[in-house]
Amino acid sequence: MLKGNLLFIAVVVAAMSLAACNDKEAAPEPVEPQTTTDVAAQPKTKLKNTPDVAPKAVAETNNTMPNNVIPVDAAATQSIGELAAGNENLAVLTEALQAADLDDMMKAEGQYTVFAPTDDAFAALLTKLNVTKEELLTNKEVLNSVLTYHVVPMVVKAADIPYGSDIETANGQTFSISDANVITDASGHTTNIVETDMMVSNGVVHIIDNVLLPN
Repeated sequence: MLKGNLLFIAVVVAAMSLAACNDKEAAPEPVEPQTTTDVAAQPKTKLKNTPDVAPKAVAETNNTMPNNVIPVDAAATQSIGELAAGNENLAVLTEALQAADLDDMMKAEGQYTVFAPTDDAFAALLTKLNVTKEELLTNKEVLNSVLTYHVVPMVVKAADIPYGSDIETANGQTFSISDANVITDASGHTTNIVETDMMVSNGVVHIIDNVLLPN
């Protein structure tokens, strides 16, 4: 009897152990949720002190000219010599430039300011000197000295005239201009600027009503 009871207890214990094992295997293990790390897009690194500049702006910046250079009018097609030749009030000046062999210089590339005397200005000079136009035009040395005294070897527009200062000419001598646009030449005579800023391909022309005279 005891033996039978012990056998029964052993069977029951074995059955319970087996059931416990089955329950343990059947129970699903808890699954840890997967952590997804979203990596935010990193902004592009810009070089220090590098401004955002559009290509057009760069091109414009590269084409900037230095402050000390005054460009001539790109739209102008006539040279100083051509403008004088085409102006009926500058006929004597054109003849004088040709007689002094300066007409090629006034047609060449460069940057010049010419204070151009009108035909009336030359007529007044001929009367003052008591000579004819032909006599004046045959004196090449005088013509050269007088005509180069009307040329400044740089572009000086009306707005840039240094009033009251000595302005050096291609002749080497100077004259001054007042704020009333009156020129005082080396001989002490005065001349009025009657028209300004006639832009040409190689500079600018201002019209004057007298012939400037160097010493």
